Amino acid sequence: MMQLGYEQKIKELEKANRILQKKLERSESSRIALEETNEKKEALFLKVIDELRESQKTLEEQSRDLEETLKKLQAMQSKLVASEKMSALGILVAGIAHEINNPINFISGNINYVSQYTSDILELLQFYQECYPNPELNIANKIKTIDLDFIKKDFVQVLNSMEIGTQRISEIVRSLRTFSRLDEAEVKKVNIHEGIDSTLMILQNRLKSRIDYPEITVIKEYGHLPLVECYAGKLNQVLINIISNAIDALEQKFDFNHSTYSTTTDITTLQPSNFTPTIKITTELINNLISIRISDNGIGINEKITQQIFNPFFTTKPVGKGTGLGLSISYQIIVENHQGQLEYKSIPGIGTEFIIMIPQQRV
Repeated sequence: MMQLGYEQKIKELEKANRILQKKLERSESSRIALEETNEKKEALFLKVIDELRESQKTLEEQSRDLEETLKKLQAMQSKLVASEKMSALGILVAGIAHEINNPINFISGNINYVSQYTSDILELLQFYQECYPNPELNIANKIKTIDLDFIKKDFVQVLNSMEIGTQRISEIVRSLRTFSRLDEAEVKKVNIHEGIDSTLMILQNRLKSRIDYPEITVIKEYGHLPLVECYAGKLNQVLINIISNAIDALEQKFDFNHSTYSTTTDITTLQPSNFTPTIKITTELINNLISIRISDNGIGINEKITQQIFNPFFTTKPVGKGTGLGLSISYQIIVENHQGQLEYKSIPGIGTEFIIMIPQQRV
């Protein structure tokens, strides 16, 4: 009986053990499944994080691209506006030149006749005086009143002055027409020196002396250049921008030299008594490249801004004095339109030199 009881208990224990074993197996399976689920969730979570980071990076790149595109669009818009203004200026200049040209040609054409007539009349008057050395009293009094001898001398000088004046006006008209290039093809072979001279003529008012400012000395060292195939009107725009900036630099240096104290610049090498504002323009042909060097002994460019001067909208001038587009547009015209180079060298307090290099002939 006792043995049967033990066997029965053994069977019950074995049965309980099997049940526990099955429960353990199911628990183990659940644990493994749970671990696999957690691993999947963790992997999915990490994947989501990576995707979010990648999306953030993409958004940042797109934001930078959009910002850069916006800046380019703004710069392009401003350049188009400036180009349109330059075109309008060219039309205005050409119109004025045309209107001046007609009457000045009329005056210039007739002044030769006036000179000849004057010479004939004075010669006839001389004959009268030789034939009638003792005129009647009323004629003698009139001769004395009007100072005939002075009139005979001065009249010739007046005519000479008028002739010189008409020639000067004709030169100005030719310079205006050369500068505007309105009646010419956009790309053509031109004389670079004529463009420089016309630009200097346009800026003559800023180059000559004023009550509080000395005359700017312009030194021209022109080499022997062939005709150059280029955008003549646009190249003139570059010249007027660079030369205008040189004049500004000279005026700033002159003002600094004659001010008692300045906290806006760190220049210490200026010598007021020896300062003669000067612009030097040198041209030469170097390996089929046309070189135009425009240098000044002005205030120079601060080293802190040397990397920004060709950037659109960058300017060191006071508000209302500059748009910050002159050098940016000039760079585009030389580099993009002419496949050339626009570089500069500057020493603060000593001066600046801009170097324009364009091919003699467009490819």
